[in-house]
Amino acid sequence: MRRNWLALTAATMVAATACSGQGGGEPGEIAAPPSDPAKVTGSITVLTNRTDQMTDGTLEKYATEFRKVYPGVKVEFEGLTDYEGETKIRMNTEHYGDVLLIPNSLSVKQYPDFFAPLGRAGELSAKFDYTDHATVDGQVYGLANIGVANGFVYNKKVWAKAGIDEWPSTPEEFIADLKAIKARTAAIPYYTNYKDGWPLTNWTNAIGSPTCDTGAYDALATTDRPWSRGSDLYAIDKLLYTIVDEKLAEPDPTTTNWEDSKAQIGTGKVASMWLGSWAVSQMRAAAEAAGRNPDDIAFMPFPARKDGAFCSVLRPDYQYAVNKHSDNKAAARAWIDWYITKSGQAAAEGSISSVKGAPLPDTLEAFADNDVTMIPQSQKNVSRVNAVDKASEVGITAQDYRQKLVDVARGASEGDMDSYFDELNDKWSEARQTLGG
Repeated sequence: MRRNWLALTAATMVAATACSGQGGGEPGEIAAPPSDPAKVTGSITVLTNRTDQMTDGTLEKYATEFRKVYPGVKVEFEGLTDYEGETKIRMNTEHYGDVLLIPNSLSVKQYPDFFAPLGRAGELSAKFDYTDHATVDGQVYGLANIGVANGFVYNKKVWAKAGIDEWPSTPEEFIADLKAIKARTAAIPYYTNYKDGWPLTNWTNAIGSPTCDTGAYDALATTDRPWSRGSDLYAIDKLLYTIVDEKLAEPDPTTTNWEDSKAQIGTGKVASMWLGSWAVSQMRAAAEAAGRNPDDIAFMPFPARKDGAFCSVLRPDYQYAVNKHSDNKAAARAWIDWYITKSGQAAAEGSISSVKGAPLPDTLEAFADNDVTMIPQSQKNVSRVNAVDKASEVGITAQDYRQKLVDVARGASEGDMDSYFDELNDKWSEARQTLGG
């Protein structure tokens, strides 16, 4: 997954910015899948956030396997430590690699401005999941490599030591379990990863889980006060607030460290973190590296049931796209298709392949065994939701508002949960009215 950063030198970053090697390709040209690998030639640059996989040689191993099928294509990787920030700057030019991960800062309607169409939605949706997240006027502009379920990564050994052997089914039970962990073990019950910030944004991906509603995110477009009792956002943010307010999180969230947190949960110093299912394999690797049992790391859904069943929202991870200005669109598309369907990367990292019909990874075996309902997130009103969110200046997919929620809960900012929710509701309502309801 995307959240495994290593620092690159300043010289490397300068080189990455200066050398994308693109020219003036035909902007309207479709990046169609090549029919004859032997006829595909060219050199392509793939922008990646996986600087760890550049360092350990994983990406180069994939490139070596790819060249066995496409011997005429040379693949080079550019790792960006601040992927979102760096790509945002580079996309002011035509030089942003041949293949890249679509930045979260772009709205779907902007995709045709930057990326080559990959094909018709009807055809590609029969082969891949999540194509609706990157479709404009019937054309698909990005393909996800993996899908992500959402839940709590947790250390089973720590939870068992606290006397807990069943998933909590309500937020109140979850809080009670964290209190038991605090009382009966030396572990930090919950780790916010506040300082890095981006892990807090993952709480938004729970929208739909408390009510098991695929349209919960869409409904934000027509809701004046999303942080009202009974709503998904209320349940989600109240749980986070309560965790911090009850002093069940790390003592000083301003000093958290993402890389260190993986080792801490792997060794049992931390009991749980809310993240995507992609994180399980990384935490297991950290446990194994520390000489602990990787099977101690498990995954549980949001503590709520609908008609007796837990629900976890499925969403795509970053989607791969082809730069519309690339001179080597066929080679770029060849890499994307091969990487998603043939590389085996999704299975190797315990992720959910976007290829239709692919089996669930063993990281989600417990979800399958306990009949957790995996629900897709509707995208029908996503543009409208994004417009309201932007006008409100709340930033439900950004880290700032939840960092403030944590600050309020720990007493570093004025107010309480109700006053902060009122503030958020007022901003959202005013934005909807400004945009015409």
